[in-house]
Amino acid sequence: MIPALALGLVVGIVLGVVGGGGSIIAVPALVYGVAMSPAQAIPTSLLVVGISSLAALIPRIREGLNWPVIALVGAAGIPAAWAGAAVGKLLDPNILMLAFAVIMVAAGIRMLMKTRETEGSCSTGPGRAFRSCAPKAVGVGLLVGFLTGLLGVGGGFLITPALTIFLGLRMKQAVGTSLAIIVVNSAAGFSAHAAGYTIDWATTLAFAVPAIVGSVVAARFARHLHDKHIRISFAVLIFAVAAWVTAGVVTA
Repeated sequence: MIPALALGLVVGIVLGVVGGGGSIIAVPALVYGVAMSPAQAIPTSLLVVGISSLAALIPRIREGLNWPVIALVGAAGIPAAWAGAAVGKLLDPNILMLAFAVIMVAAGIRMLMKTRETEGSCSTGPGRAFRSCAPKAVGVGLLVGFLTGLLGVGGGFLITPALTIFLGLRMKQAVGTSLAIIVVNSAAGFSAHAAGYTIDWATTLAFAVPAIVGSVVAARFARHLHDKHIRISFAVLIFAVAAWVTAGVVTA
């Protein structure tokens, strides 16, 4: 029970500070820290991360959200999450965990790179410029939604840079918008995995409660932290988790 409490708190803090990335830690934490099977850990992760993201989103609503982008990316992600879940059920669990490790390394490298912020068509709201943004937003939604269903990740570690680099949102708006999309993706992914899934309430609550508390508190303090320090700390953390996951698969 203590590992679930501690690891849930870590996931919540990451979600609140970075605006994503909690689920990339949640599944390995549940598999190797709480001894769940991947089939049980994926829907549990989606449930916890979805609720925690909603809690982290509330303090950021005042900063402004891009609702058209949320609608486009979220709508595209729902069928993609179902497709990803169907593919994931056909794959060996060790393959899924190795895929996690690869994505974590890629996410860590991306976090170490300075995000380029430029005003783009998606930041302008509905209109002619926004119509040119729609195909890009749908493409982001399809990719992130598929990974959500396949691996049980909310996709925040991909969504936030995608919103800033490809869709042209400013970082302050991108973080809150990312959290809203994670809520949608997590709900879609959880529904895709819900058949035959029985919630382990004791473990789930032990993991979820500190994650929710951590996300809310961290979101309030995140605005006072330097962006460079956040990115470096998060990258180091997920590199360590990637090594942990790889070692767990190799020794299994």
